[in-house]
Amino acid sequence: MVRRRSKSSPRAKASKPRAAQPKAPEREANAAPAPRHRLRLWIAAGLAAVVVVAAGLGLDYLARGPSKAVDLQPEKLAFVGTDTCISCHQDQGTLWSPSQHAHAMAHANDETVFGDFDDATFDYYGTTSRFFKKDGKFYVETDGPDGTPDTFEVKYTFGLEPLQQYLIEFPDGRVQALTIAWDSRTKEEGGQRWFHLYPDEHVGHDDPLHWTKLNQNWNFMCAECHSTGVAKNYDPKTDRFHTTWKEISIGCEACHGEGSAHVAWAKTWSPFGKDDNAMGLLARFDERSGVTWTRDGPMGQPQRSTKPARLRKEVEMCGRCHARRGIISEAFVPGRPLSDSHQVSLIARGLYQPDGQMLDEVYNYGSFKQSKMFERGVTCSDCHDPHSAKLRAKGDQVCLQCHAGSYAEVSHTHHEGADAPTCVACHMPARKFMAIDVRHDHAFRVPRPGLSESLGVDNACTDCHTGKSSGWAAAAIEEWYGPERKGSQDFGPAFHAAWSGAPDAATLLAGVAAHEGTPAFARASALQELAAYPSRETATLVREGLADPDPLVRLAALDHLETVPPSQLWPLIAPLLDDPVRGVRIQTALLLAGTPSQGLSDRDRTRLAKAEEEFVAAQTLNADRPEARALLARYYARAGDLTKAEAEYRAALRLSPHFAPAAVNLADLYRQSGRDQDGVAVLREALEVSPDDGGLHYALGLALVRLKKPDEAAEELRMAAALEPGRARYAYVYAVGLESIGKRAEAIAVLEDSLKRHSGDRETLLALINFSRAAGDPAAALRYAEQLAAIEPENEDLKRLIATLKEELGR
Repeated sequence: MVRRRSKSSPRAKASKPRAAQPKAPEREANAAPAPRHRLRLWIAAGLAAVVVVAAGLGLDYLARGPSKAVDLQPEKLAFVGTDTCISCHQDQGTLWSPSQHAHAMAHANDETVFGDFDDATFDYYGTTSRFFKKDGKFYVETDGPDGTPDTFEVKYTFGLEPLQQYLIEFPDGRVQALTIAWDSRTKEEGGQRWFHLYPDEHVGHDDPLHWTKLNQNWNFMCAECHSTGVAKNYDPKTDRFHTTWKEISIGCEACHGEGSAHVAWAKTWSPFGKDDNAMGLLARFDERSGVTWTRDGPMGQPQRSTKPARLRKEVEMCGRCHARRGIISEAFVPGRPLSDSHQVSLIARGLYQPDGQMLDEVYNYGSFKQSKMFERGVTCSDCHDPHSAKLRAKGDQVCLQCHAGSYAEVSHTHHEGADAPTCVACHMPARKFMAIDVRHDHAFRVPRPGLSESLGVDNACTDCHTGKSSGWAAAAIEEWYGPERKGSQDFGPAFHAAWSGAPDAATLLAGVAAHEGTPAFARASALQELAAYPSRETATLVREGLADPDPLVRLAALDHLETVPPSQLWPLIAPLLDDPVRGVRIQTALLLAGTPSQGLSDRDRTRLAKAEEEFVAAQTLNADRPEARALLARYYARAGDLTKAEAEYRAALRLSPHFAPAAVNLADLYRQSGRDQDGVAVLREALEVSPDDGGLHYALGLALVRLKKPDEAAEELRMAAALEPGRARYAYVYAVGLESIGKRAEAIAVLEDSLKRHSGDRETLLALINFSRAAGDPAAALRYAEQLAAIEPENEDLKRLIATLKEELGR
């Protein structure tokens, strides 16, 4: 669920015992019944076979003959239920039963509800909510969709520790997550209380983050990762949900996939038959099988006995829920890349810090794929038991499974006593989300406090030494370990340059994108950022990226090509219509929409049509989201169907009037049709609900320019530049607008102020050169020209201009 960052207390255990959860017959679709033959029968049969096989028994096994091949086509498989799995896999079931996965979601009852519903109250910005029980059911009295107090039944619990949320079902099938949660830690740890997920800001009924609104919707935001076999079943015609699951919580088949083929294999298995390595499973999570780790070199660096596979099945499977991503298909198949069913968020402003540390709620996948641990072949279950989800060892011992004991000694840590930091404290710094939920960064960084000063990022040292500066910490690190202790994640300066508008941003990003030793996750992120810096070098990187082995890099390369006409794109990207990864295929289909069918072979038309069907299916799956409707509108616009495009943009705005990109793109669609007046109306309507959105003011200003209303346009552009000073383009366009109405001095002042924040912005410098010359100030023009020349030393036109300006000044 999308949540803002907030601060509170550290993580702890729940205070109530966990209980097995009942079924949900009203929502379960074709769930398998519990097996009649229980575990004890299997144990007894197995023991009998072991003891008396030599005496001629065990005839059932002998009679079976060779194992039969089973059909592993995912679309033909069926769920069998966790009880069926546990009937054989007792040890795994014992580990799973008390886990967070097993209790990810449950029906609300006396066994599952942790919160105080004994007529308890909670105050939040003037709204008093009351929690109570009636006739054995749980209720909350709080502000509803229109802000009016109402009473709602709590249908489900969500999670165990350190907090438990509560879900409320509405008549149209929507299930919404209440933003008042129960702190399930002990009282000594600050728990056993109600608290709000956004304690430091008022989230009212008209806010997208209100518990009744789009961004707290369980059907889209939460269901897939808290239940098994979820089908969202949203009907866009009626705007209703009929969401179903196979199991209410996370069961075996959430990770292993549908189990019917495995059960069929088990029923025909014989120790005397031909071995079937697949065992009827969609994927064998066997990446640790037969692998050993040895310690090499003076520091005992761990070395894996075999090279890790390019596709890391376990990491991709765990990433399904432990990643910042959006779903594009419910047909998740274990063993395939995450991008086959989900769109993964890369290192981007607002999500990560420039060096790749987590900033917003990005979970673990993206961080881990930046790490040297991932590169060397470490997988999730090396540290976490996959069934209990607990660490395989306590404290530092989980690290010392592979790393030499010398890493825990004072000679390495340079800290002594009871307060000495753990491995995790230094290499997996923690941050709080959802007010009290402490989570660790999984990039396994070497502490680099010097980057805090140069890049403005967090560092583990001053997390503990709060009274000391990052410079102090950097000096200590250098004294202990030497000046060259840089770590493997050295791409921070490139993202910092891009996000701060530094003149060397393009060069640094290109270096990251092109470096084979850089993690693919970071290379893809850098390539995506390079979309703002078109050049021949960038074009070369895009061409190379389209053929990269990693689907995230291929997707980042495709992001560069939306402005290229489909007819020109065909020779370049048509091969990706057959890409093995669905995410790549559908992005290719979007870009090739509108390709003239004349000249395409029958085979090519079929390939394109199939990929386009997949693209439309992905957006239809998410038709309850404005983002998907707007993306579908872009597809129809590229295909030339402007009527459907308009309808989809309108649908997006109905779903969320706050979704500004739909308003901006709809206004641009009207521009293409010569309907700027309609575009202005759309933008003004959007500004009524989002008055502080700089992008809306900017789009409105441009529309007013086209309608020849320069004064009104200048005011809107001024607002855009003021609201979003981080966008140099907004200030540049505002300055151009000022100059066009005779306010050149003001225009120059705006550009000079913007240049302080964006010293390498080419448009800003070019405008300052031209405006300064027009104002009769060749000295200022020369100063800005020389600043631009430092960025573009090979620009011959600029060299000639500098020579002309110097001649004018008599230099």
